[in-house]
Amino acid sequence: MKSLTTEHQDLVRVDEVAASGHPPLLAVVGAATQVPLVDGTTRTYANLDYAASAPALEAVAARVNEVLPLYASVHRGAGYLSQVCTALYEASRQTIARFVGAREDDVAIITRNTTDSLNLLAGIVPAAADGSPGQVLVLDGEHHANLLPWGLGADRAATVLPIAETVAATLDRLADELGTRPYALVAVSGASNVTGEALPLDDVVRIAHAAGARVAVDAAQLVPHRPFSLAGSDVDYVAFSGHKTYAPFGAGALVGRRDWLDTGAPHLAGGGAVRDVRVDRTLWQLAPARHEAGSPNVLGAVALAEACDVLAALPDGALAAHEDVLRTRLVDGLAGIDGVEVVRIWPDSVDPVGVVTFTVAGHDPGLVAAYLAAEHGIGVRDGRFCAHPLLAHLGAPAGAIRASVGVGTAGEAVDRLVAALTAYLHAGPRARYEVVDGCWTVVDDTRPLLVVHGLEALAATAAQACGPTPD
Repeated sequence: MKSLTTEHQDLVRVDEVAASGHPPLLAVVGAATQVPLVDGTTRTYANLDYAASAPALEAVAARVNEVLPLYASVHRGAGYLSQVCTALYEASRQTIARFVGAREDDVAIITRNTTDSLNLLAGIVPAAADGSPGQVLVLDGEHHANLLPWGLGADRAATVLPIAETVAATLDRLADELGTRPYALVAVSGASNVTGEALPLDDVVRIAHAAGARVAVDAAQLVPHRPFSLAGSDVDYVAFSGHKTYAPFGAGALVGRRDWLDTGAPHLAGGGAVRDVRVDRTLWQLAPARHEAGSPNVLGAVALAEACDVLAALPDGALAAHEDVLRTRLVDGLAGIDGVEVVRIWPDSVDPVGVVTFTVAGHDPGLVAAYLAAEHGIGVRDGRFCAHPLLAHLGAPAGAIRASVGVGTAGEAVDRLVAALTAYLHAGPRARYEVVDGCWTVVDDTRPLLVVHGLEALAATAAQACGPTPD
């Protein structure tokens, strides 16, 4: 490996010489966190991994701290704080529903995350007239959370439709397939977690409803980046996660039409979901209680509601404009580096959100990501992003690198990434790297762990910190 040259140093410090003029849109917790580099210095962490989990808004953290002293049981408690928490929980439900433009008769279920929401929905799709499972149509470009719940394999209830080379051709393919048999549901992403692209929802809804099918939107990557309305779009169900919506406190939501939710199989069997239980029969509640057995995540719901309120209060177009500046800056910067290619699903897609995936020709994505972290304090994601069929379709079956932005991202982080990649391809990394248990790690890494209780066990081996999953 080449040693660091003076020219290399100039490249990687460009952000310090000319700081970015594009500030964050909202304050997030941890924006000033310093991380150690392999050269013994520290750097403000450049978080470009919002698509995986976004940091908490400072307003969300403050709201949780405000409510924590009031925490108590909900729904069945006579105590004063139980009454307060019940009111907070139900008010949060209303806020979350309002954030996604719920219709008057829609219902909002508080879940753990998008995956939980879509699994819930998969369990309540009505059977066909002949008693067979209700058919679901999905595209092969979906996140696994919107593929696996519907039932894949020989006995699957889902038809997985290959995406076409253009948006227009994919919509035609969708319409053609819906004409072949009765479908109960079409499940699509509101924005790809790999490229930020999406099919136009108005067209998907029009095509699906004309064929008698409902539409569910995996909005995990949509609602943190763009306004969305069930009433305005006529989408039937929407699922999203708090941890991607600046409220990482363990709550998500499924919001949509009441009839399936009132009559479908309860998502969990347990207390709170029932009206009466005897040894020979059970009477279940209607939604939302029907699907919220056990003690609900009050703090998670309150946190998600606060994030929804903060995002909804932004001036019209401010969020999209902020991300468009960052995304354009990133894509243009990457396009100027020989050997780096930004991947796209469709050449005719428009208005992608702030998620950009790219490849570096001849270089392992895991090595590039490890280099960016160890030598520049940049956090990106590498792998297949829980979208294995899509990565194969895009010609990157071994994985790629993803950079994603959000309300807490400043232009400096984008500039730092572009400069660091330029330096990597120009002069190579300074440290030596090797693969340990499937993860690229720094050889003889001397970076200290942050002083946080619970990290002591990791001090013995840095390899444990990279995690066991290949995605």
